[in-house]
Amino acid sequence: QVQLVESGGGLVLAGGSLTLSCADSGSIFSINAMAWYRQAPGKQRELVASITSGGTTRYADFVKGRFTISRDNAKNTVYLQMSSLKPEDTAVYYCNAEITTTTRMIYFYWGQGTQVTVSS
Repeated sequence: QVQLVESGGGLVLAGGSLTLSCADSGSIFSINAMAWYRQAPGKQRELVASITSGGTTRYADFVKGRFTISRDNAKNTVYLQMSSLKPEDTAVYYCNAEITTTTRMIYFYWGQGTQVTVSS
């Protein structure tokens, strides 16, 4: 079994900052790509940022220059540093990871989601 546990969400004023964390645990052989998605009420889930095992990052245009994704491979953890937050960033943020399990099977896993609310 593999679990992704997110933390760090909350309520923040526009212009403020938050850092999300996602810690992976369980029968993990290796973690390949990791990513953050978000889903606002009434909207589809969308990709926010991703990072490969080698550290290559990609960002959605709407967060470029404001959000930074990073990972600590020793801790099996991915982070999302969010700054200059806007009310439109309000959403449930989900962690996603492509994981090779100890049985050498590759699966995509999701965290339970963490709410980020930005007030104006």
